[in-house]
Amino acid sequence: MATPHPPSMTAAGTGRCPFTGPAAAEHPDGARVSEWSPDRNETFGSAHADYAALREQNPFPWSADYGGFWAATTYEDILAITQDDELFSTAKQNVVPHVPRASRRPPLHFDPPEHTDYRTAIDPVFRRSVVTEHAGAFRDSARRLVDGMLMESSPDGVRHLAAPFAMDCFASLLGLARDQTREIREIGVRYGFAIQDMDNPVIEECSKRLYEIAREIYDRRLAEDPDPSRDLVASLHRAALDPDTAITETRAVATIRQLIVAGMGAPQAVLGSCIAHLATDLDLQAHLRAHPEDLPSAIEEMLRLHAPYRVFARTAKRDTVIHGRAVAQDEPIALLFPSANRDETRFEDPDTFVLRRKQNSHLSFGRGSHKCPAATMGRLELLIALEELLARTETFSLAGDIVMMNWLEYGPRSVPLTLRPADRMP
Repeated sequence: MATPHPPSMTAAGTGRCPFTGPAAAEHPDGARVSEWSPDRNETFGSAHADYAALREQNPFPWSADYGGFWAATTYEDILAITQDDELFSTAKQNVVPHVPRASRRPPLHFDPPEHTDYRTAIDPVFRRSVVTEHAGAFRDSARRLVDGMLMESSPDGVRHLAAPFAMDCFASLLGLARDQTREIREIGVRYGFAIQDMDNPVIEECSKRLYEIAREIYDRRLAEDPDPSRDLVASLHRAALDPDTAITETRAVATIRQLIVAGMGAPQAVLGSCIAHLATDLDLQAHLRAHPEDLPSAIEEMLRLHAPYRVFARTAKRDTVIHGRAVAQDEPIALLFPSANRDETRFEDPDTFVLRRKQNSHLSFGRGSHKCPAATMGRLELLIALEELLARTETFSLAGDIVMMNWLEYGPRSVPLTLRPADRMP
């Protein structure tokens, strides 16, 4: 079964020209001419037309935005960069735009071998046998949120489902009490939208409170003496007690704070995209209601089509050449995973949704040492949320324009919906 991408998505390569200057040109003073500028006013899917044009005409452009950065657009380049820790680092700059910090935020701001210490502590807690223990809590949240959305006068797939559901799931993984779950959802959602608005006072306020919450979570969980093999806080604390690791208690708390933010941002973005995709493809909706066994395959294809990450960056540890371009030491390279996932040299008919696509080796969870440790959890979140949304509705469709997030993540900020409840709720 194959369905075209939603009608709001522009055919690849036919959008506006994304370039603002000739490739490799320089000003008389030696400064590079900007070759590309990210579109800050995207519609759902419009970025993919820009990325297709880049892959065809200038696959590794320089942008003067955000202090200057390279943009890797092809599957091959991104795969090579993410798998080469000897040449590329996250320690100097791990996102575009660069966010100055008083100290590095673990774990993403560390390279191996320090980063390996964090993964050794984090990865076991996200293994399938642990994550599935929380499936009941995930489903309770999804049912409650979908039922609430059905009661809303102006339901929104992000504000009323994707954003709070992502926070509920991560709160469950952390083993939070109900009062902590409520506050972390409120602060987390507020922080996420403040990032989109570039509202610095609110960002600073929420960031400070998230550190405080992380400290409270850390202390409360340790007081309950949880199993380090199944509890994130206990695992990080055990590593902090080991003098042979790079982890300290301060860094362990900072890791909890950073994972809260990560556990909110990407799942919210991709679930919002999945909801938007299904709201524009009623045939696919109907198929998945009639054949729920196809939902895991559909999710994998929607992950490919709607990868959320595009600002994660690496910096070159020394001068190098990428795609024929001279990259200087410490210059940042943004990894445009949404572009790589539609690279026509890697995926046949890349802009079309293909159920059970063969060799769907997408990069939505990254690759290499910094590959997302919560991929299993992310897939389970999407499965449960979409199962409940499909089961508890007869149909849902767009009730207005999709509003996209800014450059920081690829996904919708708002998906206004019209929902018709199912005659019988499961």
